[in-house]
Amino acid sequence: NAYNMATGGGETRAHGGSDSIITEFATYEDFLDSQITPRDLYYLEDEELARQLVELGYRGSGEVLKREEFEQRKQAASASKVARHDQESELCSSGKDLSEFPVLGALGEREEANRNGKMMSILFIRCKNGKGQEISGYVDYAHRLKHTLLFHSHTFL
Repeated sequence: NAYNMATGGGETRAHGGSDSIITEFATYEDFLDSQITPRDLYYLEDEELARQLVELGYRGSGEVLKREEFEQRKQAASASKVARHDQESELCSSGKDLSEFPVLGALGEREEANRNGKMMSILFIRCKNGKGQEISGYVDYAHRLKHTLLFHSHTFL
C-alpha cells in the first residue's frame, strides 16, 4: 500500500560509504532520486514528495544526508582532489641538477613511480656518529613522499 511505500517498505537501492555518495552523484537531487523506485512514484504520484521522504529518512536504505551536508562533503572532496593532484604533479626532483649526487639522482629517477604506486622503495641508511657509534634505519620512500614535504626549493641540497 501507499503507506508501506512511503515509510520504507518495498525495494530499495543501497549505496556504499559516504565517499562513494559524493563521487557518484553530481547533484543532491540525483542522490535523492537514486533512492526512489518506480514503484514509489507509482504510489506517491509526486517526485518532489518522494524526494522529501528520502531527505527526511522515511524512504531509502542509504545514508540520510541534508542538502547542506551533501554540498559540504562535495566541496571537501573537490578540494582534496585538487590538493592531491597538485602534490602528485609536482615532483621534488624536477628541474634540479642531481648529477653530482648519485643517491639523490637515483631517488629522483624513482620519485614518480613511488608517488603513483607503481614502485615501492625502502631505503636502508647506515652511518657512524661523532663517537664512532653506528646508526642505521629504514625509510619508506613512497610514504615519505606522500606524507612529508621533503624537498622544498629553498631546503633541497
